Amino acid sequence: RTVNKMKRLGLDLPLSDLSFKEGDKKTRPAFSAEWIQNKLLAPGALDGLNTEARAILLGMVNTGYRPSEGQGLLRDQIRLDHAVPHISIEPVGRQLKSQYSKRKIPLLGVSLEAFKQFPDGFPRYRDSAGLSNTVNKYLRTNGLLESDGHSMYSLRHSFEDRMLRAGVDERIRRDVFGHALNRERYGGGADLEMVHDLLKSLAL
Repeated sequence: RTVNKMKRLGLDLPLSDLSFKEGDKKTRPAFSAEWIQNKLLAPGALDGLNTEARAILLGMVNTGYRPSEGQGLLRDQIRLDHAVPHISIEPVGRQLKSQYSKRKIPLLGVSLEAFKQFPDGFPRYRDSAGLSNTVNKYLRTNGLLESDGHSMYSLRHSFEDRMLRAGVDERIRRDVFGHALNRERYGGGADLEMVHDLLKSLAL
């Protein structure tokens, strides 16, 4: 229709009644907290995964970041010596998914320990698209997926479920996840220390 109009072709196109039907959006299931604790975090479970991929995976457990956000972190964005250790997702050398993706996330539990091993980031995966395939293949081969529908990304869903069950406010959940808020954003939101204290009880 656009070509017909721009080129003034004068064609009679019977397309007005055609449209694509939107199907149900497929979402990944979340890992249960028990599965993460007893399977993924079991001693030796991830030993066969290369160290950078393992650290990025463990970093997801208590931050819920997108895999691409974790692998793109640079030294200046990994702030371990701050009063509240955290990572800062910023559009440095890359484009973020949306304006809401720029955010700071406290580091706790196994995620904090993982980043202590890689304070300068993950050069092996910084410009590589193979992270998810590598991790998912390892998890599948070693029986570490809770179902056929699970994947590395399921850790992100799991983190949100744990925040929801812990009663974390929707504004804070959306800020931590880098999601838009379905209303006007007033004020600056919760500071790092407040978010840290809220997440401390659910960190693994």
